[in-house]
Amino acid sequence: MPQYGYFLSCEEFRPAELVEQSRMAEQAGFQSLWISDHYHPWNDAQGESPFVWSVMGALSEAVSLPVETAVTCPTVRIHPAVVAQAAATTAVMTDGRFRLGVGTGEALNEHILGHVWPPAQQRLEMLEEAVQIMRRLFTGEEVTHYGPHYRVENARLYTVPDQPVPIDISGFGPAATALAARVGDGYITMGPDADMVARFRKGGGGAKPVSGGLKVCYGADRDEAVRTVRRLWSNQFLPGEMAQVLPSPRHFEQLEPLVTEETVSENAVCGDDPDEHVAALESFTEAGFDHVYVGQIGPDQRGFFDFYRTKVLPRVQ
Repeated sequence: MPQYGYFLSCEEFRPAELVEQSRMAEQAGFQSLWISDHYHPWNDAQGESPFVWSVMGALSEAVSLPVETAVTCPTVRIHPAVVAQAAATTAVMTDGRFRLGVGTGEALNEHILGHVWPPAQQRLEMLEEAVQIMRRLFTGEEVTHYGPHYRVENARLYTVPDQPVPIDISGFGPAATALAARVGDGYITMGPDADMVARFRKGGGGAKPVSGGLKVCYGADRDEAVRTVRRLWSNQFLPGEMAQVLPSPRHFEQLEPLVTEETVSENAVCGDDPDEHVAALESFTEAGFDHVYVGQIGPDQRGFFDFYRTKVLPRVQ
């Protein structure tokens, strides 16, 4: 059976709210935390985007749960040598309860310094080189590196955990999944895709952990929950590569009319029917996931945690 964690959304909540949610998650019986790493929210309705590394410093004092970024892009906006220092410090502050989830990122967050947003294949090459650099730095040894995408000269991390930070790689297609299988310590994806899990395991991932996540909207009025999801998170229903290539929140807002309430109702977990929530979690179990992270959309966080503590988690754990 998978372990169940809570998915903290930096796009939707202020730092103090995220810390309070982490406390409620631990009290409700969730076993770990995911936290998003964004410079922008997906749209202005979400309305937040704190610096994730500052928030994780607070989480390290607030709770004893393991925490992982889902996910950090260590290639464009922030150099991998700087991400390595942030990750190593976080691992020390959490007594080794930190995993670094990484991916190729989105233009929404990464193009802000005016760099050209690379095509998908180049982003994968950059991610692989970044992982190599970070792993070398996690040893605490001095690193000099001259690669096709990055230069590092005489860099050494003096504050490092006893064990290197595990690096899990996010993938939604065959190429990224193959990279995760080949060089990752684990695999991250959204949605219970059994084919991708099998591809990861057969491609070299073996028994390494596979983690997935979903966002739900608990509420007594299912129709109102559907409207909340459409208002705040219609971006998750957009097809193709739009999530990776659109450069600003306003571009995602321009596409919101394409996502109807009917689309949300048919594809999102909404309302207060425990069977619907349990079925969504069990679909990850059937697909072979080791960890499943659930995020609550909207303001009724306390209601969500009470609901999962009493009606959902006891049925799946």
